[in-house]
Amino acid sequence: MVAPVNSTNTTSAADLSSALGANKAMGRDAFLKLLVAQLKNQDPLKPQDNSAFVAELAQFSSLEQSMGVNDRLDQMMLQNQGMANANVVNMVGQVATVRGSLITTDGSGIGVPVAFSQDRVSDKTVVQIQDASGKVVRTLDLGTRPAGISKITWDGRSDDGLVQPAGTYAVSVKSSDADGGTVVVSQETSGTITGVAFDKGYPVLRLSNGVSAPVSDLLRVETPPKTP
Repeated sequence: MVAPVNSTNTTSAADLSSALGANKAMGRDAFLKLLVAQLKNQDPLKPQDNSAFVAELAQFSSLEQSMGVNDRLDQMMLQNQGMANANVVNMVGQVATVRGSLITTDGSGIGVPVAFSQDRVSDKTVVQIQDASGKVVRTLDLGTRPAGISKITWDGRSDDGLVQPAGTYAVSVKSSDADGGTVVVSQETSGTITGVAFDKGYPVLRLSNGVSAPVSDLLRVETPPKTP
């Protein structure tokens, strides 16, 4: 007489499919363990139907193929990332314009370029230069400015005409239309790319003016003028 099979140890094809449905991340090893457990614990008087077993093997084959495709995609992604990083490194020495509000002066009184862009024409545009402590050292009333990019030069001096010490300064631009409505301003800063960092998981450009910006903030890259 055949001993009865404990129903709690019996794993059916439906149980297997249910487990797979509940765990979309089930890997190859887990699938095999579950399949073997099912074969071990099936009722010898009612063995698994051949069609159901073939269906489970087809599921395993599909899983195997999917894992192979994922591995190849991961390899391609790493290769593409490596090529992209190499292209960014090749920009070292170029002049980059990035989104940002910081500028640097060497304290010599030589003009420092300031750039920003507007989504539409402004009736009033005011630029303020702040030192590291947040003090406004210079206010420039530019009046009406057109839509698009505006480029001006700060002479490195305060409102009193005094040359400001070398360092990094913040630029604040506020624009409004004839009705007093706010005009959207996007600020830019430029500097020579001195290095690229990858410690954050993505390329970060380091500029000669002390600014660090993710490559996603890059607006333009230009070749520096040749010195005679």
